[in-house]
Amino acid sequence: MNKNTKVLALKYRPQTFNDLIGQDVAAETIYNSIQTNKIPNAYLFTGIRGIGKTTTARIVAKSLNCSNGIENLCKKDLCENCLAITNSNHIDVLEMDAASKTGVDDVRDLIEFSRYGPTSAKYKIFIIDEVHMLSKQAFNALLKTLEEPPEYLKFIFATTEIKKIPITVVSRCQRFDLSRVKSKELFDFIKVIKDKENGNVSDDALRLIVKISEGSVRDALSLLDRALLTLDKNKELDLPTAQKIFGYFDKSQLINLFQLIFEAKEIQVLNSYREIYNQGVEPKVFINDFLELLYYFKNIESLNIGSTNFSLNDSEFNRIKEMSKKIDKESLILFWQFTIKTLEELEVVSNQHLSIEMFLIRLIHLKGIKTNSETILKRDDIQNNNEEVTLSTKKNEKDLFGIKDNKQTIGQIKNVAQEKDPKPKEIKETDFQPNLINSFDDLIIMCSLKKEMKLKYELEKNVNLVSFEKQRIEISFNEDLDKEFIKNLSTKLYDWTKERWIITLSKAKGEPSKIEKEKILKNQLIDDVRNSSFYKEILKKIPDAELVDIKKLSKDIKND
Repeated sequence: MNKNTKVLALKYRPQTFNDLIGQDVAAETIYNSIQTNKIPNAYLFTGIRGIGKTTTARIVAKSLNCSNGIENLCKKDLCENCLAITNSNHIDVLEMDAASKTGVDDVRDLIEFSRYGPTSAKYKIFIIDEVHMLSKQAFNALLKTLEEPPEYLKFIFATTEIKKIPITVVSRCQRFDLSRVKSKELFDFIKVIKDKENGNVSDDALRLIVKISEGSVRDALSLLDRALLTLDKNKELDLPTAQKIFGYFDKSQLINLFQLIFEAKEIQVLNSYREIYNQGVEPKVFINDFLELLYYFKNIESLNIGSTNFSLNDSEFNRIKEMSKKIDKESLILFWQFTIKTLEELEVVSNQHLSIEMFLIRLIHLKGIKTNSETILKRDDIQNNNEEVTLSTKKNEKDLFGIKDNKQTIGQIKNVAQEKDPKPKEIKETDFQPNLINSFDDLIIMCSLKKEMKLKYELEKNVNLVSFEKQRIEISFNEDLDKEFIKNLSTKLYDWTKERWIITLSKAKGEPSKIEKEKILKNQLIDDVRNSSFYKEILKKIPDAELVDIKKLSKDIKND
């Protein structure tokens, strides 16, 4: 270890495979390949920032060139090769930053340099960090050497953007996807380092560091470094102080805010948020924590305290679990959608603080929609994107129209299409025999049964029935009727009944088509409702209300 380095992320940088945390599978695989002398031409390490890609690359380089061999890899008393690699000045181990050397000329120089064997080590090794920054031409120039390098040459690539690397390059490498370090493992790691540094930091503050770092060891060490430098060693860094330092707030404040939202206490909700905002919490941080807590409220029954990534302590976890039993899960899903929408709005709103306040107010009113309050406005997705409005009242109380009711729906405005059963009973062929086509409606049913949808459409929309008798149908029609309709209907009737049917065209106007009847019926119902006292009461309360669709009330519900 470089004891002279003051930055914790470098001071405690792993020097051997045993020092790595969270990458046991990759470390064991690489160790075995080197031990059995089955070394690939190139290694490719990918993953998020700060999980050990470059560190692992250096450990591999030391393992390949250590004077003592991989089984006795230097730990404290470093050999000449390990010391030079650790200090990044080994003549045969070249570290290159692809972000600053992206061109094909840089790669050509690299290939030219690779023609010469190692000077003092067993292998000549090229470590290329952020390799995805190389240009397309540079990758192409590298392909041949990468596939068939000299025995003494090895490549080690590291990247955070694996998708930007051509598949032709990836296929020539032994790829290792380094994972985020688990919360418990990272917590134990930084706690040991805190003790080595004689830091006075509480476990709750360390858990907050683990949460913020999101599985990145470097981020966790940098935050710990910042925490240790903030306060005197004689004073413990507790959770509230750590939250102020890192711009995070106590989750119990957010849980209290949730409770106030569901109690519809608008003033208290706004005051609670303003307290959080005054602590220096950014609106985006607040929204993301709000989303996280929504997830816990929705899925708390399937979680345990260890699976929350140290976001919650025991008391907060138990409190959420108790509160979630009283919260409607549908409301939580709606809250999630509104919160995601607000996160998008923050990108275009100049004063994000005001946007958050309006967001919280909307949640309160959204919660009121889902509860048994005096007036419930329920909006459903129905055919043609029409709306259904249901006005309900409590028992023995008056609704907003001053009409008493006993837990009954006073009025509904629905699409006429809803009059049909959304799941109609399936008609089976055994339930309907061809010799029972005794009416025009029977004929339409038979078309549905036999999957003759085109005939059914013509009968319902373009045909006006004049008369229907046994094996004889007289009709009139409009100009949209298909030219082959008479022929097709006659053929199908014979196939179904094994009898000849006579279909005649009449000059008489005939009955309205089935669709026309439905429109006439709907218009009659709408006119009746417009003339009703109930609708007039609505217009008094909502002058710009407009009646669009109507559905008859069930027989067991009293009409106005």
